[in-house]
Amino acid sequence: MNVIVFSKRFGKARQFELGRPLAMTVTISSVVLVLAGVLFAGIQLGRSGLVLDPAAQVTEWGGKLEQQRLDIANARRDLQERLDALTSRVGQMNAHVIRLDALGRRLTEMANLDKGEFNFDSEPAVGGPEGLVESATVAAPELTAMLDDLTHQIRDRERQLSVLESMISTRNLSRQVVPDGRPVLQGWISSHFGYRADPFTGRNAYHRGIDFAGPAGSQVVAVASGVVTYSKDRFGYGRTVEINHGNGYVTRYAHNQKALVQVGETVQKGQAIALMGSTGRSTGPHLHFEVLKQGRAVDPMTFVRR
Repeated sequence: MNVIVFSKRFGKARQFELGRPLAMTVTISSVVLVLAGVLFAGIQLGRSGLVLDPAAQVTEWGGKLEQQRLDIANARRDLQERLDALTSRVGQMNAHVIRLDALGRRLTEMANLDKGEFNFDSEPAVGGPEGLVESATVAAPELTAMLDDLTHQIRDRERQLSVLESMISTRNLSRQVVPDGRPVLQGWISSHFGYRADPFTGRNAYHRGIDFAGPAGSQVVAVASGVVTYSKDRFGYGRTVEINHGNGYVTRYAHNQKALVQVGETVQKGQAIALMGSTGRSTGPHLHFEVLKQGRAVDPMTFVRR
């Protein structure tokens, strides 16, 4: 057996001749060394985990898949619970809308409004440039659409009820401050507004109010809400109470036995403000009632008849 060795240092090749026994020994030794190296490398790789047992790998992957299935099941259950809660919320909001509609219809009837002015069965015409850019889509479009629709309905009903409440409040306030009704609980009209024969001289004189005759000490009430601006004796009128109702209206109550309110006091419609008497220029127990608009006396019967 010949072995040729090349040397870069000397630039020559040398040839050695080996006998058959020696050649076999070298060959076997080389094979053994290679196998030993492979075995050692396999052991090291096994220890380092680079080469895994297929059965163990399958078992590990199966465990991970099972955990992922459990996570998905838990997520689905949680999502379903949230959807159930949202569905319940939709039902509550829908019931709230129904109550708002019923309240709106009742207020509309109470206010004697035209049915077409506040129609709670349909949405009012609205518009505007806002909302041109829509937001991103969501995962549950049908449920979200229901919630958005109900929210819009509730906001719409709240706006309508707010306007309706304002209108009713304004009307009620106007009714409260405008003279309306009789200023006495007991009595009858004994003298009307306008020219009449003066009860003391018999001459033709202009009577600026109307007289209600009745029992002495009976209650005199305010015909509208307002602020007391006068509460004392007045020449010819006796004990007098005057109330300013705003909007140019003032009412005057004269010949009282006793005043029950003071200047600056706020009174409500129907509140007792004096007791009927016969003070001042009077022939007997009665109330002299005047209504002034912008400082000018007007016929009180226009308001009494209301």
